[in-house]
Amino acid sequence: MAKMDFSEINSTTAKSFNEQKNLIKRVFKGNSVICTTCNQPLEMKLPVKGQQESVSGIRCKKGCTDIELDMDIVL
Repeated sequence: MAKMDFSEINSTTAKSFNEQKNLIKRVFKGNSVICTTCNQPLEMKLPVKGQQESVSGIRCKKGCTDIELDMDIVL
């Protein structure tokens, strides 16, 4: 039985993960970051106190980039 080679999939996944991690870091530092698809600025949405369904993350207005983040409300 031949072993399956996942090296290309693992490499692509790691590259994508690192790109998203760096994008999140730039947004959290307050840098202006542009969506690579629609060229709109990305916005950070923070959780809102009192709203159970408040979704936090980083998005562009069109929704091309949509990274949901698991964040707690910090007072």
